[in-house]
Amino acid sequence: MRTYEQDARMPEPPWPFTGRDDELERVRTASAAGRHGIVVTGPAGHGKTRLISEALRGTDHVRVTGTPEARDLPFAAFAHVLPDTVSPHRAVRILSGVRLLVVDDAHLLDESSAALVHQLAVHGRTRLVVAAVDGVPAPGAVSRLWTGELLPRLALEPLPREDIAELLAAAGLEPLTVRRLHRMCGGDLRLLRDLVAALGTAGRLTAVPGTRERAWRGALPITAAVRERLAPVLERSAPGERDTLERLAFAEPLPMSPDDLDLAVLERLETDGLIHVDDGGTAVTLAHPLHGAALRATTGTLRARRLAGAPRDHRPALEAERRRLAGRIEQLDVRTTPAPVGESLVARGTQVPAGYAAVRARFARLRGEVRDAAAWAREGLRDAPQDSDCLAELRAAQGEPGAAGDDDVYARHDAVRLGEPERAVGRLPAGSVLARHGEALARGDGAGLDQVAEVLAERGFLLFAAEAYAQAVGVHREPRAQRVSRTRAVALARRCQGARTPALAGLALGELTARQRQIVTLAAAGLSNREIAEKLTLSVRTVGNHLYGAYSRLGTGDRAALPWLCESA
Repeated sequence: MRTYEQDARMPEPPWPFTGRDDELERVRTASAAGRHGIVVTGPAGHGKTRLISEALRGTDHVRVTGTPEARDLPFAAFAHVLPDTVSPHRAVRILSGVRLLVVDDAHLLDESSAALVHQLAVHGRTRLVVAAVDGVPAPGAVSRLWTGELLPRLALEPLPREDIAELLAAAGLEPLTVRRLHRMCGGDLRLLRDLVAALGTAGRLTAVPGTRERAWRGALPITAAVRERLAPVLERSAPGERDTLERLAFAEPLPMSPDDLDLAVLERLETDGLIHVDDGGTAVTLAHPLHGAALRATTGTLRARRLAGAPRDHRPALEAERRRLAGRIEQLDVRTTPAPVGESLVARGTQVPAGYAAVRARFARLRGEVRDAAAWAREGLRDAPQDSDCLAELRAAQGEPGAAGDDDVYARHDAVRLGEPERAVGRLPAGSVLARHGEALARGDGAGLDQVAEVLAERGFLLFAAEAYAQAVGVHREPRAQRVSRTRAVALARRCQGARTPALAGLALGELTARQRQIVTLAAAGLSNREIAEKLTLSVRTVGNHLYGAYSRLGTGDRAALPWLCESA
């Protein structure tokens, strides 16, 4: 049973455009002839400019950009398209001849430029695609574009973790590094690129033995972008504030003990959004993972050593995490469980006990996070190169049948996953979701498999759930039920880090026509509908119709799933 495949291709700058298929289509549709345009908003660094550039690639348009340096200069953003001296009325007349106008960083426009954009929206003869950052002051004429309902608004959410993981995995980064970077950057792609470049330049990415991956361990590189973003944290100078932040950076969460922490200091830090106090008011943590990493990187060596403590000081907390995760595994429940101590030690480059790493690897594998599982197993082998549990988990993550042992309940469940439920009869815990999986498959019960898959997903077994849905596809007789099960299987499988198993291999075997398969393959390679049409000498409408038919047969409308579907065919 092959569990995952590895791909260490290095993306060339700029990074490949990843995900955002729905948002891409919304911008394209809103900027088409007969439409008024759209406003794209979101936090800084979340990819608004890149999204618009991809959506409008190959179209004729004029682009203007707001800048902080020119906010006091009338029509500064339009200097390259307007005469030196121009009245607002004449500016509107001139730009009414532009069919498509892109306005980037609209929150930084001078008042005259903002008013001009607003008037163009009112007149409606120029299609507008506007990008603005959320949470910062913007000219009223800009904010009224969407609050006054002149243009529809697309609020850009952070890029999903699966898409960022796919992007970083393609850069050859190992899973624990990917998770660390994702957690620190919180969807800020600009910061993410900055950190990855800084790590590479500084030689901080080290090869992982036995793989083509590279890992980051140790301190955060304090780049100019990091320092600018973290100025509110790194420049705290009031008495007690920096001391409290540093203590949290090395030992969060800290109990809310009046003997150890100054309440007045905590109140100031909480008011400024730098710390978080739990709902019960019993513990305090830093508000953002990046804060802790930056503080640890900028704390003096001796003080850092004292605050971090010796490795043996972390053993009780590590053992508590190990017992908690092992207990969840025994309870057949692997929903996300915080285990920050082990993650923090690994991030610093500290070895963790093999017994702890083996449980982390097993927990991740059962969740379908097979790359994470292999990475945790390798961390354990750093501590004990011949540890049998870590070696078994590494083999299991790489898809070796029976690697976890024949007497293990999950190993017995593997027979169900392989489509041989008769081998598991009476060998799984009675009434458990794993036993119900085998029973539903044995009696060819599609609805039962769907129900089991739903419970498996609720309990965190994403790969098992994807497989159960995939098995339901082959059992259902009604085409609509097949499509629903396939869609759910694909959505879950995409979250399983490239997992490839026998149950999932049949997902892509939809009955596509030769032309549909040709177009789907090109779409999976990243080509837009327009690029596919040009390549195959078809109309864009024809390409769209073929894709629609293919989506119906494959049971998915998710363009981002196409690479996965094509690879598993």
